[in-house]
Amino acid sequence: MYKKLRILVFILPVLVLFGCGMKKEVRLTGRTMGTTYHITIISGYFNPPSGLDNKIAQRLEEINKSMSTYLPDSEISRFNSLKQIDETIKISSDFLHVMIMARDLYVMTAGCWDGTVKPLVDLWGFSSPAIQQAIPADDKIRQTMEQIGFGQIQMDEEGNLSKKKANLALDLGSIAKGYAVDQIAELIRAGGWTDFLVEVGGEVYASGVRKDGQQWKVGVNLPDKNAAYNQVYKVVTLKDNALATSGDYRNFFEVGQKRYSHIIDPRNGYPVDNGVVSVSIITDTCTLADGLATAVMVMGREKGLELVNRLDSVECLIIIKAPDGGLTDYYSTGFKSKVEI
Repeated sequence: MYKKLRILVFILPVLVLFGCGMKKEVRLTGRTMGTTYHITIISGYFNPPSGLDNKIAQRLEEINKSMSTYLPDSEISRFNSLKQIDETIKISSDFLHVMIMARDLYVMTAGCWDGTVKPLVDLWGFSSPAIQQAIPADDKIRQTMEQIGFGQIQMDEEGNLSKKKANLALDLGSIAKGYAVDQIAELIRAGGWTDFLVEVGGEVYASGVRKDGQQWKVGVNLPDKNAAYNQVYKVVTLKDNALATSGDYRNFFEVGQKRYSHIIDPRNGYPVDNGVVSVSIITDTCTLADGLATAVMVMGREKGLELVNRLDSVECLIIIKAPDGGLTDYYSTGFKSKVEI
């Protein structure tokens, strides 16, 4: 009896130490913002993320209720429905945070990213499957151009929002998913986990390392209309970075041999037509990466690379498609070191 007790007392500490050193992957999935999310958390066997899935779903619901243009009672929908100039609404901290980033992007990109481009997106038929996609008349585009301009929005630090043009309408879809990624990463980190991967609708934040101690690896989709969503063109390694990709090869229509994509240049009212088919941005936050990916699509290769190379902690991959279908890659100064050959 005494010998059995000694053996048991010896084995228990070994098991505890062994269990504390072991790691496992916990995967959480769901739907939000009209798309899906996938989260991988590396945890010990004795500190699983119990209840975290409900907290994540609740946080995503809060963000969606704030910035979804498909919900008539969302904050952004209530702002868009304002018809009186200088009529003010009070917005949440989530909405304010995204609006501040939106303002910064608008200034940083000299208007190539503009969160008020929604009327043009509607005009070209990209806002809803129920709207017929067609080339609008030039005069209609000019009239619609008079309704946009992020500089026509008034905002203060207390979260009071108003418009200087009655028909102004916001659509923050090109940065809202990135913001959701950042907020979920913050929620997970606050719970004590440091190694995880968050993906919402293709936008990603990678923290720490994988279960095997290696950096996270994320695929950039092949920019082709016939490519599967899991068909990888490049593999990028990430650690404590966000990655967002924008492309023109999924949502478009064709007239004759010409393609018209859903990415509208807010400076002239027409879909981008500069040969850029995909832009991937790596930076510290997914909100910024998300917005910059769209902005560089509009700016084009030369001006896009020029902007990225002068920004701190920002890298990009720009893919150009030639008339014969060939793809050419253009990298910012440090992006290529993150691509797995």
